[in-house]
Amino acid sequence: MADWPPPPIRTERLVLRESEARDRPAFVNLFASPEVGTYIGGAKSRDEVERSMPDLPGRRTGFFVAELAGEMIGMITFDRRPPDRLGHVLPDGGEAELGYMFLPSAWGRGYAFEACSAALDWFSLEHPGEPVVLTTQTANEAALRLAQKLGFIEVERFEEFNAQQWFGVRFHPNEPVSWSKSKS
Repeated sequence: MADWPPPPIRTERLVLRESEARDRPAFVNLFASPEVGTYIGGAKSRDEVERSMPDLPGRRTGFFVAELAGEMIGMITFDRRPPDRLGHVLPDGGEAELGYMFLPSAWGRGYAFEACSAALDWFSLEHPGEPVVLTTQTANEAALRLAQKLGFIEVERFEEFNAQQWFGVRFHPNEPVSWSKSKS
């Protein structure tokens, strides 16, 4: 990915920044939340999350904390999609994949759209012309609506992790769309 970490990214209401030790309680709440875990394999017990969570969680390239009024409300990630997974738009795989999770208290207020839009704009500047992919369960209707609002277009659906997955791609709006679906 690009030089990391970038300076904080400010939106109308949020700041996207590198994680800090003060974010640990919010990370515990996020990963222990039954609502958040619904479409990602289930929540872990609070004790398990407390024991396994590092003192400085999420400190890695491509990982943004979404902050509102000085408090972490979610996270956004860009990871390279492994070539052995289903779903690709590049012949050798390795596409940047957008991921995000927000605390339930932040749901329904447009924060995920605002934060993901800003992160995608940053990515497009750092990696001009590179597509970004996104995968979500088809049962997660809110995530499907967000993907489409962010400009992702459906490429395919497939079965993975015992659920039907929706796989989409987004190209920077100022870049020409030229790709072909690879065989997965």
